[in-house]
Amino acid sequence: MTQAVQAYSYVRPSAIVGDHLGFSTSGGRTASGLAGNPRFFSGVITQAAPAAAGLLALADVALARYHQPRAGSGAFSRDPVVTADGERLRFESFSACGGVYARLDMMGGALDGEVFDRGTTNVDVNRPLREALARVGGRDPLHLGVGADELTVTTLDGAVVEKKVPLPERWLRGFAEVQVIASGFDLRGELAGMAAVRFLRGLPKRATSSVWVVPTGRDLRVVAGPTRGAVCLSGVGRLATLHPLLRFAKALRVYGPVAGDRVESSAWELELPGMRYTLVLSPEAWRGFSGEGAVLTDLAGEDVSADADVVGMLLNFEPAVEVGLLADRSGLSPERVRAALTQLGTAGRVGYDLAEAGHFHRELPYDKVSVEALNPRLRAARALVEADAVRLEGEGKAHVTTAGGVREVHVTSGSCTCAWWFDHRGSRGPCKHVLAARIAVRAREEAVR
Repeated sequence: MTQAVQAYSYVRPSAIVGDHLGFSTSGGRTASGLAGNPRFFSGVITQAAPAAAGLLALADVALARYHQPRAGSGAFSRDPVVTADGERLRFESFSACGGVYARLDMMGGALDGEVFDRGTTNVDVNRPLREALARVGGRDPLHLGVGADELTVTTLDGAVVEKKVPLPERWLRGFAEVQVIASGFDLRGELAGMAAVRFLRGLPKRATSSVWVVPTGRDLRVVAGPTRGAVCLSGVGRLATLHPLLRFAKALRVYGPVAGDRVESSAWELELPGMRYTLVLSPEAWRGFSGEGAVLTDLAGEDVSADADVVGMLLNFEPAVEVGLLADRSGLSPERVRAALTQLGTAGRVGYDLAEAGHFHRELPYDKVSVEALNPRLRAARALVEADAVRLEGEGKAHVTTAGGVREVHVTSGSCTCAWWFDHRGSRGPCKHVLAARIAVRAREEAVR
């Protein structure tokens, strides 16, 4: 796996001193431009204990390797990303194995203070800070500062912190896949308070167990296999970071796609006082999001890159990204706007909020060499088209010639006679032959116009 290196530069470590939590920020993009160490917020978290527990849970996900755990896997933990939109703070992280995405949203009801800017950056989460977060309790408010100026109360003046960690491409690709997959989810079940606690504590104890969860009245019931309306929970141990938060839980919401006969991704959201903690799980514990292929159909469009440039200029860290409004402002159709958002998601520039059923703007501080470099199937599909290996037939069929033989493709359904299709049946996105056929169909339609 190709790896880039992500460099974090902080003016001093994040720390808790007394009742003051100061997050040190690394470089990032803000509404007012690029900043080396942006300052976003200074004020009070009105619910200190659940906020500290949520932040610790988020950091635990960044350290975790749920599939084949091994000693020292957290040595290169990626620091969480925080996005400030003027109304809330969104903290995000990915597991080391790439199969679990976590986000803690601190809404206006949990924050009371001054907003200095909007934007995205990484925040330093170090071992002493984790230990301090674990000790936060009680109902007293916690002073929060996101930005370098907030750390002047500490005794660490001049302690510049430099971190350089490997950044696998699958981590960045995972952010893109999650927002596309989650946008296809619906709310499947909701439990309040103690019912949520009983359900989560009653799940199988074996961490690698996979079950389906189906709503029954006001409850959720575990079943052994897929059934109508069920949500797949693959690897129950991947919900472990929810358990320390249960004492604060006001509700549990479960999201998933329309149930099928195969394992699927799912999302699990705890409502906390003034906050939401969300986990999105890959279909199986051994599968990272980077290989799911949900973005490929949108990225294969001929106009998507140019559309993304137009839509990207209209994003300004608003609390919500409205597709209809972007369509009006850009002059593009809603379908083209959604495809553009997928392209922007590949660069880490948008995410998806299940509770609000909408996208949000962020700017991950990673350089994207090219979209196709991060998606080898798409690159291979374009190479097949350029090699004139696609022959379009009638009735939505195509024949694609490869070194392994001629593949028969049904363009609309996305089926193919290749080994990839027989192994995955479309569950991990289209194969390169289907993508190539669809690119060729679009090219023919454009030529006719």
